[in-house]
Amino acid sequence: MNLDVKKDEYIILEIIPSHSNYKLGEIVQISALKIKGLKLIDRFDFRIDETLITNLDLKNILSYDKEMFTYTKNSLELKKEFKKFIENRPLLIIDNFYTKEYLKEFNNYQDSIFKYLNLEFSDDIFDIIIKKYNLEPTNHLVDLLYESLIFENNN
Repeated sequence: MNLDVKKDEYIILEIIPSHSNYKLGEIVQISALKIKGLKLIDRFDFRIDETLITNLDLKNILSYDKEMFTYTKNSLELKKEFKKFIENRPLLIIDNFYTKEYLKEFNNYQDSIFKYLNLEFSDDIFDIIIKKYNLEPTNHLVDLLYESLIFENNN
């Protein structure tokens, strides 16, 4: 599939799992943007109820902007809501070592967002993005990706 980010409708997303190994964890947060032709149509910011997260480090990581998120009773409910949000749209993902594994039950076309930014994933990719596009740091990585995509396609 050849995705034209200037015309097509697609989803930019970030997942946060409870464990880097999908066999040992579950998705605890999904942040996603529905985009059409570089215009934001809708956003999806869901987390599982924080009382279900037993890892204190992860709980601290997810302590930002609590009022922005919709909370679900479990990971299955979160994925069900996400499936409704994405329908059959292509997904532009952070192609780290775990995202594809956590998303394998979704049959949507998946591609690395970094391909559209002329970058490759690395451990410091968001520092690189912030510097390359002169962006303000934020906990909302999908927003950084979206702003970068706009900049990359308008220059």
